[in-house]
Amino acid sequence: MNIFEESKRYIPGGVNSPVRAFGSVGGDPVVVKSAKGSKIYSEDGKEYIDYVCSWGPMITGHADADIIEAVKKAADMGTSFGAPTKAELDIAKMICSMVPSVDMVRLVSSGTEALMSAIRLARAYTKRDRIIKFEGCYHGHSDSLLVKAGSGLLTFNQPSSPGVPEDFAKHTLIAQYNDIDSVKALAKENKGQIACLLVEPVAGNMGLVLPKDGFLADLRKVCDEEGIVLLFDEVITGFRMARGGAQEYYGVTPDITTLGKIIGGGLPVGAFGGKREIMSMMSPIGPVYQAGTLSGNPLATAAGIKMLTKLSEPGFYKELKAKADTLFDGFQDNCKKLGLNYAFNRVESLSCMFFTDGRVDSFSDAMKSDTKKYAKFFHGMLDRGINVAPSQFEALFVSSAHTADDIEKTIKAHYESLKAL
Repeated sequence: MNIFEESKRYIPGGVNSPVRAFGSVGGDPVVVKSAKGSKIYSEDGKEYIDYVCSWGPMITGHADADIIEAVKKAADMGTSFGAPTKAELDIAKMICSMVPSVDMVRLVSSGTEALMSAIRLARAYTKRDRIIKFEGCYHGHSDSLLVKAGSGLLTFNQPSSPGVPEDFAKHTLIAQYNDIDSVKALAKENKGQIACLLVEPVAGNMGLVLPKDGFLADLRKVCDEEGIVLLFDEVITGFRMARGGAQEYYGVTPDITTLGKIIGGGLPVGAFGGKREIMSMMSPIGPVYQAGTLSGNPLATAAGIKMLTKLSEPGFYKELKAKADTLFDGFQDNCKKLGLNYAFNRVESLSCMFFTDGRVDSFSDAMKSDTKKYAKFFHGMLDRGINVAPSQFEALFVSSAHTADDIEKTIKAHYESLKAL
């Protein structure tokens, strides 16, 4: 039985999230049966060293024994209550203590929900309607944000999505990542109308694109001058780049931060938090409504508490970076040996190799990538037992579960896959 082919009869495209369909690389996707540590195992019995890591959150590896045990204990006590629990308080206190911008936090069930709710809050706080986002940055699939978005929309060459009313989209203004002048121009043209500026502090959905020196600080300055709420989407970077996320790493504090599934150890969860003055506008103590039966559910909070505890262990990020540096240095050495000048962006345990020459500092730079060549490279890696993202426009993630042997095998597979192009 071909599971993927049969799935197409019951699920649109055979998948429940578009990039899983291998649309930009061709072929049928790997149907995963199980995962453990640095490996995933397919239904047809193949083993792969995994660098997708469920798109980032499996920073301690798949099926982490401590996290699994925490979830099992929580499940024995009930899977959903729709009522307050002490675990919600415990994880909220941890998030507030770890993330510089967060005085108060609201738990939700996904990153998309966190962004949607955070924007509503920013609009209510400022009494303004318009928002600024950056071309190629992806912030979930709510209507206002599917305008020149990244991630799966780039994979399928769709700058936006049908079904989004023009009345929604017209309030979304588009700036260019790493171009502060484009932000200033929009702020000037729409003075007194912009509620918030939302940005991935490190763009992770058009490949991996790092902020230029001073770019995030300049955004902070513009927002302060114009009364705009600065919103960092740290669904990818939160607890991945550092204990306090990209805002700790770069020393720039936003007004609101959104977080994703890493705070649930990979379970469905998200959060948004920020200044007490802003968060106090949330219902039931303020006028901004947001609700969800599964928000702060006991399984996700149990996993999240254990995950954040492990990330707080001394030396965790130093050891993770050392593994990533060995891998990424190996990748760059391979390119030099083969005389290739592909752009390579990296920070901490995140990286992306773009199949284009020259620097990649923006959406337009990323779009110069040879996606057909990436597709061949992807299948070369997969054939050699290495699972990387099935799209040029996603990041590679290293976990603490990756071993020296994993890294050695991956560097070898990388060299052979590039050589075979």
